Amino acid sequence: MGRPVTLFTGQWADLPIEELCKKAKAFGYDGVELACWGDHFEVDKALSDDTYCAKKRDLLEKHDLKLFAISNHLVGQAVLDIIDERHKAILPEYVWGDGDPAGVRERAIEEMKNTARAAQKLGIGVVNGFTGSSIWHLIYDFPPVPRHMIDAGYQLLADLWNPILDVFQECGIKFALEVHPTEIAFDIYSSELALQALDHREEFGFNFDPSHLIWQGVDPVEFIRAFPNRIYHVHMKDAAVTLNGKTGILASHLSFGDQRRGWDFRSVGRGGVRFEEIIRALNAAGYPQDMPLSVEWEDSGMDREAGAEEAAQFCKNVDFAPSGRRFDAAFED
Repeated sequence: MGRPVTLFTGQWADLPIEELCKKAKAFGYDGVELACWGDHFEVDKALSDDTYCAKKRDLLEKHDLKLFAISNHLVGQAVLDIIDERHKAILPEYVWGDGDPAGVRERAIEEMKNTARAAQKLGIGVVNGFTGSSIWHLIYDFPPVPRHMIDAGYQLLADLWNPILDVFQECGIKFALEVHPTEIAFDIYSSELALQALDHREEFGFNFDPSHLIWQGVDPVEFIRAFPNRIYHVHMKDAAVTLNGKTGILASHLSFGDQRRGWDFRSVGRGGVRFEEIIRALNAAGYPQDMPLSVEWEDSGMDREAGAEEAAQFCKNVDFAPSGRRFDAAFED
């Protein structure tokens, strides 16, 4: 038996959760990773209605689906970001409010604290998400960026996220940052800086997603090896670099799905990620056999239902348990 394979519902939030549960089970998934948007999981209702979490559990049980994590990427993004009109489209109305950046940030911080409390009520141990970044716009280092500006970005991480993580600690919940461009941690070195800024507190780790690393030229296996004890959750998602001499990996202000881009996401197994090596590295790192491989399906060039069903089977086929012995152990004294 391999690890359970789940479907992240974030890219399916246009569908009511009950309809998606039926589809997920038919596609061959063992469970779902509930997004905190649409009607999939609503943090405010989880805390205001004592029956809400039980009803969600009943719905999943009805469809024989397991739950290991919830994800609040969109609100987490607003904690460290420089807030602008883009955020209105991704935030709940009660977090966006009047759009005043200071107020948006304050409400986003409280919502992330409440997400930990809601996860505790729901009976799961991991919340996946984003942190945002106040320094992502400084990535190119021109005009020349004084080091103190970068340091200030990581200090802001500590200042704003430590109080959030205190609530995670109180609730016994882990926060798993999806290492990702536009976040405070987007590769191995920036992830090291984030851990240092937070004094390596246990509540903060990573939702490993190889698709965000491979197009940057970062080997996803090396990321696992760098942080073997901090992989709290795993996304299965693929990407392909399609450079043709006309564009680069910065994507030329072209939207996802545009054939002219220098890279794009692919359905699992149809891009450049070496998933067998990912599984071997996860096994060596001790990623538990009872924790999920969660498919985050984002392929603009493929029918999502066909892709999601194929991805479920791919993950089941590629996963395997580690060996408990060396192949030549019989020759030992």
